[in-house]
Amino acid sequence: MSRVCEICGKGKVIGNHVTTRGRAKHLKGVGTKVTGITRRDFKPNLQNVRVSLPNGGSKTMRVCTQCLRCDAVVKRVAQKPFQFKQNAEKANA
Repeated sequence: MSRVCEICGKGKVIGNHVTTRGRAKHLKGVGTKVTGITRRDFKPNLQNVRVSLPNGGSKTMRVCTQCLRCDAVVKRVAQKPFQFKQNAEKANA
């Protein structure tokens, strides 16, 4: 199972972790110096979500949080919302 969003395809990105030392010049220091650069991974924030499909079924997908926030997927409803009996009686009449 790969660490990739199944909706937008967002995956791991490689970058640098820069370690600095010293005090900034605008804070009355002599300036900051870079003491080390190492490679690191930026991983997406993936969540396992039960998604409802257009044909009525549901499926578990790995989705990034940005896709969840912008409503790119429709989460599965566990049970139907509560309905009052009087609404059902009016529909029959």
